[in-house]
Amino acid sequence: MNNHANNLVRDLALVVFSILIAIILAKTGAFQDLITSTQEVRLIGSFIAGILFVSVFTAAPATVALGEIAQSNSIITVAIIGGLGALIGDLLIFRFVRDKVSQDFSYLVKISRTERFFSVFKLKLFRWVIPFVGALIIASPLPDEIGVAMLGLSKMKNSYFILLSFVLNSAGILIIGLIAKAL
Repeated sequence: MNNHANNLVRDLALVVFSILIAIILAKTGAFQDLITSTQEVRLIGSFIAGILFVSVFTAAPATVALGEIAQSNSIITVAIIGGLGALIGDLLIFRFVRDKVSQDFSYLVKISRTERFFSVFKLKLFRWVIPFVGALIIASPLPDEIGVAMLGLSKMKNSYFILLSFVLNSAGILIIGLIAKAL
């Protein structure tokens, strides 16, 4: 196997391993315990919940925790601190996607026999659509991995990504806090 194929296998194994760990932690309630145990210290709890807010495996308990923290604290503070935590989580995903997965994706595109399909990815319109759809996913309650991957594949500058991730995640956490206070 060549280097790209080895990287692909390694990346896939890492994803499978992280899924298994996340399932184990979710089944045991460890995520919820970690977040709710730090509720008394709103900044730490909001930050940790923000980091966990971006992953498909931890988004649900993090959303619940952010709602609980926002009910007894300033929604703005929870949104800002949680947004900073989410930014850290997104940056980890962005670095991985931009540096590793985009290289593997490019390799797969080159060896694929369906070049017509992948020629769509080279259109100028596609260069604008992918980041836009990625930003919408980050702003939505959906986990950020797909949106971050889209932004990573679009070769977005780090500074734009940082601003976009922070603003969109903070807005999403603010909405969660407003809903939690209303209920």
